[in-house]
Amino acid sequence: MSAMPAALAALIEEFVRLPGIGPKTAQRLAFHLLKVPREQAAALAEAVVGLKDRTRFCARCFNISEEELCGVCRDPRRDTLLLCVVEEVNDLLAIEKSREYRGLYHVLGGSLSPLEGRGPDQIRAKEMVARIEAGGVREVILATNPNVEGEATALYLLRLLKPFPVKVTRIARGLPMGGDLEYADEVTLARALEGRREIS
Repeated sequence: MSAMPAALAALIEEFVRLPGIGPKTAQRLAFHLLKVPREQAAALAEAVVGLKDRTRFCARCFNISEEELCGVCRDPRRDTLLLCVVEEVNDLLAIEKSREYRGLYHVLGGSLSPLEGRGPDQIRAKEMVARIEAGGVREVILATNPNVEGEATALYLLRLLKPFPVKVTRIARGLPMGGDLEYADEVTLARALEGRREIS
């Protein structure tokens, strides 16, 4: 018979499934929730369920939204001639924090990674091409992560964009190889965007 109650063990197991949470952190979080008032634990549970019930992907760029179009796509002040392609919503949020970019986005929902079974059909490349075909985009900024998967994805997207009369740029190497956009500071991201270059 286990010394740990089943409810506590189940919560720890669920926390461990979250990215970046190991067994010790999961246990600390679970014990913390045991100590807080029931209302605080209920508020956390309601926030998690609310996230799942009320959010969806933007119909245009695949950012997270509570409406059909996200706040970026609805903003009339954005430069619709610029389209920044990122792997994940976290990357979009990181670029937004830099306050240097005023165009639109396209979230791929991942990168090419044959080892993990993610090929061209598992990212939203076709949807990106459809946006370019619809017209109105002058420059596509490839802001995939500076790692092997991100570079492979950028090269694949570059091939898809070749037939179109758009300028294709890649964010500059202000970001360390092997790093992720979501962990970069605002200044580094701002410089990377300013120093983007055309890819041929």
